[in-house]
Amino acid sequence: MKETTAKERMLKQIRKALLDKKDNPYPNLEDTPVYAPTDEFLEVLFAEQLTAIAGSFVYCEDDIQFVENLIELAEEKKWRKIYCWEPRLQEMLKHFEYPFQANDQDFLKAEVGITLCESLVARNGSVLISNGNVAGRRLSIYPGVHIVLAYTSQLVLDLKDGFKLLKEKYGNQLPSMISNITGPSRTADIEKTLVLGAHGPKELYVFLIDDSAA
Repeated sequence: MKETTAKERMLKQIRKALLDKKDNPYPNLEDTPVYAPTDEFLEVLFAEQLTAIAGSFVYCEDDIQFVENLIELAEEKKWRKIYCWEPRLQEMLKHFEYPFQANDQDFLKAEVGITLCESLVARNGSVLISNGNVAGRRLSIYPGVHIVLAYTSQLVLDLKDGFKLLKEKYGNQLPSMISNITGPSRTADIEKTLVLGAHGPKELYVFLIDDSAA
């Protein structure tokens, strides 16, 4: 009689477990908070968590202040190749006569990509994006600097709340790419030294506009 290998025994146990279904021992798990409740305002919590992972946070009262802060930052950093592909953002920048690249011409020279987002996750200071917007995948990945424009109405506490907004917005037609950006791209694979920008943007800026009164 042929002896079974450890792998075969393991697979047999898995098949048996799949066939022998049992009731969920933790039916209320989804309703149980993963973290302790917080009394902090979501924008404060998000700003704290974002800056803790090397991101930059800029609070804006309205569109005018956003563009003013953007101009000041671009002058300070000497950015010239700024790309913006989303119509709503383009209209805002055109209104204030702010120069930007509206298509992917000379994209390999792009320094900055400005995009919108799906939501901001306050608990870990991350930005939930998708390719459901015109910016697609490239504009948040290729340029060395990624600027995100978001609104206070997009702030959520946990990642599951961000996915809930996605489902409400897209229904059963979810985007093919959904990504949760947690700070600038980083790796420690090279001699155990932390390197920013190895696999994506080296800098991440989140501009938050207060639309609570809208």
